[in-house]
Amino acid sequence: MVDWGRAQGRAGTWPQPGAALPWVPRIPDISRWLARLAPWLAAEVAPGRLMPWLPVAFGAGIVFYFSAEREPAWWAPVGLALGLAAATIVARRRPVAFPVMLACAAVAAGFATATLRTFWLAHPVLHAPAYNVSLSGFVETREEREKTDRIVVRVRTIEAQRLPDKPERVRLSVKKGTAPPVGSYVSLKARLNPPLQPLRPGGYDFARDLYFHGIGASGFVTGAVKLEPPPDAPGVRLRFASVVEGIRDAIDARIRATIKGDAGAIASALLTGKRDALTASVNDAMFISGLGHVLSISGYHMAVVAGVVFFVVRALLALVPGLALRRPIKKWAALAALVAATLYLILSGAEVATQRSYIMTAIVLVGVMADRPALTFRTLSVAALAVLLLAPEAVVHPSFQMSFAATLALIALYQHGLPWIGAGAHTSLGARAALWGVREIVALLLASLVAGFATMPYAAFHFHRLAPFGVLANLAAMPVVSVVVMPAGILGLLALPFGLDSPCWRLMEFGIEWMIAVSLWVAKLPGAVGHIAAFGVGPLLLGTAGLIVICLLRAPLRIAGAALVLVAVLLALRTPRPDVLVAAGGDSFAVRGPGGRLQVLKTGNDAFAIREWLAADGDARPAPAAAAAREGFGCDDDGCVARLADGTIVAIATSPAALADDCMRAVLVLTTRVAPPRCGATIIDRTARRAGGALALRRGEKGWEVTAAQPPGQDRPWAPAVATGEGARTSAPAAERPVVRDATPRTEDLGADD
Repeated sequence: MVDWGRAQGRAGTWPQPGAALPWVPRIPDISRWLARLAPWLAAEVAPGRLMPWLPVAFGAGIVFYFSAEREPAWWAPVGLALGLAAATIVARRRPVAFPVMLACAAVAAGFATATLRTFWLAHPVLHAPAYNVSLSGFVETREEREKTDRIVVRVRTIEAQRLPDKPERVRLSVKKGTAPPVGSYVSLKARLNPPLQPLRPGGYDFARDLYFHGIGASGFVTGAVKLEPPPDAPGVRLRFASVVEGIRDAIDARIRATIKGDAGAIASALLTGKRDALTASVNDAMFISGLGHVLSISGYHMAVVAGVVFFVVRALLALVPGLALRRPIKKWAALAALVAATLYLILSGAEVATQRSYIMTAIVLVGVMADRPALTFRTLSVAALAVLLLAPEAVVHPSFQMSFAATLALIALYQHGLPWIGAGAHTSLGARAALWGVREIVALLLASLVAGFATMPYAAFHFHRLAPFGVLANLAAMPVVSVVVMPAGILGLLALPFGLDSPCWRLMEFGIEWMIAVSLWVAKLPGAVGHIAAFGVGPLLLGTAGLIVICLLRAPLRIAGAALVLVAVLLALRTPRPDVLVAAGGDSFAVRGPGGRLQVLKTGNDAFAIREWLAADGDARPAPAAAAAREGFGCDDDGCVARLADGTIVAIATSPAALADDCMRAVLVLTTRVAPPRCGATIIDRTARRAGGALALRRGEKGWEVTAAQPPGQDRPWAPAVATGEGARTSAPAAERPVVRDATPRTEDLGADD
């Protein structure tokens, strides 16, 4: 029976209704948090504050397009975008529905724009190698490189056996110094290859890049390039390109006649865009030190050219009192700067990165002429929308990502990050600091830091390396480039028609030599090369979202952006690395050995894939030396074997006789042949490689996880699907036996290069 007396006594100690229970955790008062968030959210959605988010939504739609497995039908995204645009107009008076519908319409518009761009640009793409191809056509572009030259030919006639896909434009390598001028009509014989697919799963898609440049094949010339009379007159565009190329060649020749070596190559790159003649050692030092951005004409170069012309013209006009007091000389100077930037765009070759920089500069100068603030988030938003409308494929290109990330971070820094940078010197101490340039030095240091951190995720994702001393190199070299190199180059161009340009080139050489010395010194510092292993698109997108939140939000809500960046860093560092890599052609292999380092094997002549694998693995070894050493591989006439980290065997079979033995002894068999139907090991044969291109394999508890550079089901214009049969098969228990065939490398195998 229940002792009601004791129960009533205990009841007297119970909490009264509504009182907090001591053993139950308190639930936070959500209403208080909402009351605190309300003014922050209201400030972020105030009039004009949502404008910078419009290109973000538009770009997100383009990202969705490139993530699709199959090419969308053009009418579907266009219809969706038009429908959402109509819904946005209907909801324009609703304070909540309107911005939501506008964001959805912007995403759909980005998706539709990218779809239409691909649809209008459709052209044939070569799917299989073609030998002894005879073709003729007009030379559209020409590049001078360190070892070979390269041309792009618009094909007029093409003949070859078994060539079902006839590309309209091809990119060909020719012997050094034999590239014909732009506008020439040539006939030649060449070997053509399909556009290069990613060298590893998740790697850069070269075929996609060539597709949006209108190039359907690449290769090299096998004989002499013959100049012939054209069957008809070239178009206006090609004639204009020929004239511009002739001017660029003349300027390049004049610069090289005065400035020799790498300094001359850099001077020509800064003014004409011809940057492929730089030696590999200086080129690597520039990128390792963080000064590689100087070699590509981008926003910095456009800003310097426009800025120098603007201030010089305005200063000269200010010398005339009548003009300075009665005329808008500031607007006249902006117009002159816009003309100079346009000429610089044409002279430098008008590459995609230069076009983006020109659009940004032009918008700023037009804003000056219209009495609008020159550099704001709205200016950047208009520039981003203009670039994405003209070239939506730019959103996946590293130059677009890095340039706009740096610009976004710098605008955020100067607008609401450190307003004291733009403040005047109101005190004697401030006046002295301004006189000695302290504020400018601090601003340059902060700008280098902010731009470096903003572009770091993209440099790590695309190039797998960081520049730890980039701030030091930029702080030491960029003032000289801005004050000496670029102004001297502009003066040299102006003095060139009068034959008085030589002193300008000498002055330019002095500044460039200083920049080269800084880059070589920084590149030799301990820890100057920051190698980082590759990571997926997910951390990059998450880090991008964090950067955008930090820069665009003003309220304390921007802390959420820092949290996103932190999560992105953690995910990037925890990205699993593959155990085995196989090149698409089956002539290069990599196996992660017991020491955790990739053991590489090259059976062909191309070490490009191995170079990419080592870089993506954060490995600083030179690819040719690593491939020649064959570290960890034991080879005989029938194939090679290597051990995984757990001691089990991966076999590379090159003859039918080796397959039966390898199927019994190895856990994984890689072969360039078609595998037999029964095998105790997982087999990767040429059928699997033809289906998915380069392969990455990770061994888990349930067997091998195979990731292809072209995932199953993917079918895009630049990466069409290939019909295949069975590729990889599941491992059997017998494959786990750690028996090795000829696993000890022989002395004669070391240093061999097949």
